[in-house]
Amino acid sequence: MEHTSKYITPEIKLSCYEDKLFKSEIVFDHHMLIWFISGETKIVQAGASYNFKTGDIFLIPRNQPATIINYPKDGLPHKTVVMLLSAKRLSAFYENVKVTTAIAPIPKICSFNNHPLLQSCLASLIPYFEIEDLPGHIASLKITEAISILRNIDPDIDSVLANFEEPGKVDLVSFMEKNYMFNMTMEKFGYLTGRSLTTFKRDFKKTYNTTPQKWLTQRRLGLAHYMITEKHKKPVEVIFEVGFENLSHFSYVFKKQFGYAPTNLLEGKAKRV
Repeated sequence: MEHTSKYITPEIKLSCYEDKLFKSEIVFDHHMLIWFISGETKIVQAGASYNFKTGDIFLIPRNQPATIINYPKDGLPHKTVVMLLSAKRLSAFYENVKVTTAIAPIPKICSFNNHPLLQSCLASLIPYFEIEDLPGHIASLKITEAISILRNIDPDIDSVLANFEEPGKVDLVSFMEKNYMFNMTMEKFGYLTGRSLTTFKRDFKKTYNTTPQKWLTQRRLGLAHYMITEKHKKPVEVIFEVGFENLSHFSYVFKKQFGYAPTNLLEGKAKRV
């Protein structure tokens, strides 16, 4: 995989993937504003999936698990401008801003299509990627401009951007049932449920009477089985969406769990061995 990134500052980058496909499991620590120059992306979150293409602009809220699959398209690489909206930056912005919108506890991805104001703001960054030693205050001005535009075109965006709370302790069963397909570390599962790693493993064992990894594998295999048999998807189409990293490992654990290979489901030969 050929991936390159150019940075104006650590908060603004031009990202380019030349390969056929790139998949990642991500929980962003900060909000990410993204503008598509070329390529396509599929983003899967709990209970929702999104497809973005050339010209689209969207905001991925922080602390929300997501599977992101990037594709080149029409002979062009997957290329985006990415602006990080950190809690520190947003906190400084909102110091003198009165927020009247209720805070959103579980924000979803916000799509702005190809809004001309946002597109103009983000497109204006392109020349800066070729300039070395760009003064930091210029990048700061562009981030402030983007935040101001977001607030102008979406009156409810403050409910996302002005939320500086860290994840609190949540119901373990509810969270795991919604997010088991995301291939995160145990530490990240613990953090997002408001627990230390030790407390997460203890509560999980008490709740499910098994280890998190064993439970996650079984639930992901069950979802994969359903998607292949009921949705008629190929194994290679489902592995990323259910939390596996590669086809060979998926096929191995699938056969170990069910007694037959996942390809047998498509051929009508699913019999236990």
